[in-house]
Amino acid sequence: MQNFSAFALLQRAFGGHASWQPQWRTPEPKPAYDAIIVGAGGHGLGTAYYLAREHGLRNIAVIERGWLGGGNTGRNTTIIRSNYLFDESAALYDHAVKMWETLSQELNYNVMYSPRGVMMLAHTIHDIQVFKRHVHANRANGVDNEWLTAEQAKEFCPPLNISPKLRYPVLGAALQRRGGTARHDAVAWGYARGADAMGVDIIQNCEVTGIRRGPDGAVTGVETAKGFIASKKVGVVAAGHTGVVMAMAGLRMPLESFPLQALVSEPVKPVFPCVVMSNTVHAYISQSDKGELVIGAGTDAFVSYSQRGGLHIPSHTLDAICELFPMFRRMRMLRNWGGIVDTTPDRSPIIAKTPVPGLYVNCGWGTGGFKATPGSAHVFAHTIARDEPHPINAPFTMERFRDGVMIDEAAAAAVAH
Repeated sequence: MQNFSAFALLQRAFGGHASWQPQWRTPEPKPAYDAIIVGAGGHGLGTAYYLAREHGLRNIAVIERGWLGGGNTGRNTTIIRSNYLFDESAALYDHAVKMWETLSQELNYNVMYSPRGVMMLAHTIHDIQVFKRHVHANRANGVDNEWLTAEQAKEFCPPLNISPKLRYPVLGAALQRRGGTARHDAVAWGYARGADAMGVDIIQNCEVTGIRRGPDGAVTGVETAKGFIASKKVGVVAAGHTGVVMAMAGLRMPLESFPLQALVSEPVKPVFPCVVMSNTVHAYISQSDKGELVIGAGTDAFVSYSQRGGLHIPSHTLDAICELFPMFRRMRMLRNWGGIVDTTPDRSPIIAKTPVPGLYVNCGWGTGGFKATPGSAHVFAHTIARDEPHPINAPFTMERFRDGVMIDEAAAAAVAH
């Protein structure tokens, strides 16, 4: 029997290209780089890719304390949508959705984007009012969203239970047809391959231990487990640990970190056609290309850097799933896990320059990070390369918390976080 590495098997299964193989020997850091990106997740690798492709910066290092795509990029529920309420959010997330639509062609790597539709259920009069407000706000911003009756929601998603006898009966739904899913780790691999082909160094197992600043306060480089690496530009995209890294430069970030839980079922044949989310009963579910039901649970009520959480959260989520979709009651859970999410007070990200010259940060996504990956990376690369924000990320500054100019998307997760 022929033997394959785990990576090769995944490459064969998920559309990888035999012509590219990962560099198992991590490149030695150069004495100096034009830019350093801290964090080799989807946002970090994408930022390096766009820095190289669109801004001509090829002497770049992506530094990762673990392995490529091993953080939140590989621990999320893969949902993509842009039906956010406020103008600033709608612009950012719809920029990402438009990029998702052509990302596989852009990278020449199948990220398995599937615009199967994202449907958000309304169970109360308040839900109806909130989601109809979202529909109208989205349409005003040129973002697709539409209102469905309960019967139309059932037609779009046949497994959905719309019985009036439910504790929280389905009264309607908001549907974004362009929403859907993608393969989370394939996104990291695709960006890694694209960046690697343009000369970007991806340095794994290289923890950042300090950020060095010169006499004028500007960044001069980073201290790492492999020694000092010099650069006058450092972008931090370390989901879950941004506050720790930024503290090395003397900055205190307006962030809290929570464990966010999810789970998948045993694989079955295709049975679920879209993504369904419910805030009131807390459940969101889709089906992966491997056949697993991908189920999003919630955040724990306490701050933590743990990638595990209380068992009551997935248990409550499964109760809700079984009520909404009775046909799944006999299915078995295959595995559950947790990621660490950084959350700002207004539940919107920070993509900005910092008060430290040469230091940039992309953080605070809460539960919205994966869906924004290409758009976030694109505008963050612009910010680093030009030392000024892209018009799309200009509102997402650190100073908004000082000035009270919030982008209050606390309910935008569409589930009870």
